[in-house]
Amino acid sequence: MSATEKQEPEVILIGAGIMSATLGMFLKELMPEVKIDIYERLDVAAAESSDAWNNAGTGHSAFCELNYTPELPNGEIETVKAVKIAEWFEVSKQFWSYLVEKDRITNPEDFVRSIPHMSFVWGKENVEYLKKRFEALQQHPLFKGMEYTEDRNTIASWVPLIMEGRKNDEPVALTRMKIGTDVNFGELTRDMFAWLGEQEGVNIHFGHEVRSMRRSKSGSNKWKLKIKNLESGDKIRKYAHFVFIGAGGGSLHLLEKADIPEGDGFGGFPVSGQWLRCVNEEVIEKHAAKVYGKASVGAPPMSVPHIDTRMINGKKELLFGPYAGFSTKFLKQGSYLDLPTSIRANNIGPMLSAGFHNLSLTKYLIQQVTQSKEDRLNALKEYLPEANMKDWVLETAGQRVQVIKKDEKEGGKLEFGTEVINSADGTLAVLLGASPGASTAVSIMLDVMQRCFADKMNSDAWQQKLKAMIPSYGQQLNENPQLLAKMRQDTSNVLGLVSFEEGVQQ
Repeated sequence: MSATEKQEPEVILIGAGIMSATLGMFLKELMPEVKIDIYERLDVAAAESSDAWNNAGTGHSAFCELNYTPELPNGEIETVKAVKIAEWFEVSKQFWSYLVEKDRITNPEDFVRSIPHMSFVWGKENVEYLKKRFEALQQHPLFKGMEYTEDRNTIASWVPLIMEGRKNDEPVALTRMKIGTDVNFGELTRDMFAWLGEQEGVNIHFGHEVRSMRRSKSGSNKWKLKIKNLESGDKIRKYAHFVFIGAGGGSLHLLEKADIPEGDGFGGFPVSGQWLRCVNEEVIEKHAAKVYGKASVGAPPMSVPHIDTRMINGKKELLFGPYAGFSTKFLKQGSYLDLPTSIRANNIGPMLSAGFHNLSLTKYLIQQVTQSKEDRLNALKEYLPEANMKDWVLETAGQRVQVIKKDEKEGGKLEFGTEVINSADGTLAVLLGASPGASTAVSIMLDVMQRCFADKMNSDAWQQKLKAMIPSYGQQLNENPQLLAKMRQDTSNVLGLVSFEEGVQQ
C-alpha cells in the first residue's frame, strides 16, 4: 500500500449537518481507529437545514403534530406513524444522554429544554377529531400523560395568548404533553462536530464542495470523489470505502452523479418557508409552549402552522409559521438552477406524475407565495386573536426538498418524510427528504449502519456497544411501559431538562 493510500480516509461524510454528525459519532464510538473525512461547502457546521432558524426545532415526538395522525375514511385515527416517531425520539434522547455522560457533549441545556407540546383546534369537526385522536393515542404507553380539555378557562391558564379575544361561541379543544422538548439542532450538531474535530483520524474540511463522485475503476470497491476548495480553487481527489451523503437539499444532485441503479427515478420538489418572529418581549414572555394546529388542505407537512417557543442563541424566541413558498433552490444558499439541473430522463416521468397528483399542493403554494402582510396577520390571528403586526417581523426559514419517487400505481409519488437510499454493496448511503429528520437522526443512522455495516452491526462487540449507547436498543419502548418510564426518567436526569417557565429541572 502506497503512502498516499495510507492517508486516504475509510469513510467520507458529505455535509456538516445533524445526520453526518450523528453518523460520525456512532462510527467513531464503534470503530475508534476509523479515519473519517467530512466535507462541507459552507464555512461552518449546521448552517442549512440543521440551523435553529431554518429548522422547526420541535423535538418531533408526535405529541402535537396532527399530520402524523390522519383520520381515515372510516373515521378511525391512524397512529402508526405517530408511535414510530415517538419511539424514535426516545432513542435520540438516549443517545444524546450517552454523549453527555461520556463528556462528548457538555452543557446540554444549550441544545435541549423542557416545554409542553400542545395541539389546538377550533370548530365542531376539528374538536371531534382531536378528541378521537386523544382517545386513540391513549392506547399507547408512549403517550401516557397526555391531557385533553375543551374547557376555555383551562386552555387560557395554559396558553393565555391563544384565548385572549377569542369568540366565546366557538368550540375549542386542546391536548397537552408536559414532557415535550425544544431542541436546537444547530447547537447539538456543532457540539458533536467540535468533539469529532478533536479526534485522531477525523478531518473536517469547511469551504469544500464535492463536485463529482463515481466508483473507482481499480476494482477495489472504492468511491472516487472530486472536491473543490472554494477559497483557493484547488481541486482535490479522494478515495473512500464508504461514503455517506447527508447534504440536505444538495444530496439529490450527488446521488445522481453517483449513478447507482438504486437511485433511479428519484426527484425532488423544493418548498421554501418563512417565519413571523415576535419582537415584543411582553408577548414573548406570556407564551411558553409549542402549539400545533391543523394544516390547510394541500399543505405539505412542514407547513403545519404552529406558535412556537424556542431557545435560539441563548434567547427565548416566539415564532409563528411557517408560511410556505416556492423556490427552485434546493438549499437556502443554493442556486436557482438546482431544480432544473436535477431533472433526468429517469426521473422526469415520476416528477410529472407526482405534480399531476398533487395539484392541491401547487394551488396551496401559489396562494402562499402571493400572500400579503394582511394575509399573514390573519393566519396568525387564528392562533393569537389579538396579534398586532407591529410586534412581528418576517424571517426567511429553511429550504426543504420533498422526495419524489417511482410508484407502480401512480407513476410518481411525493413523499413527505425521509428516505434512505443505499447501494447494493453498502458502500454508499444517501439521505433525502425533510421532516421529521433531525429529531429521528439517531434511528435513521442506525438504519444506515444496518444497511451498510451489517456484519459489524450484528457482531457481539457492536451489539454490546450499541446497548451501552442506547439502553433500549433492540426493544420496543411502546411495548414495555416499565422500560419506557425508566428511560424517560434517566434521560431527563442526564439531560437536566430545564423548563422555560420555571428554570428548574423537570
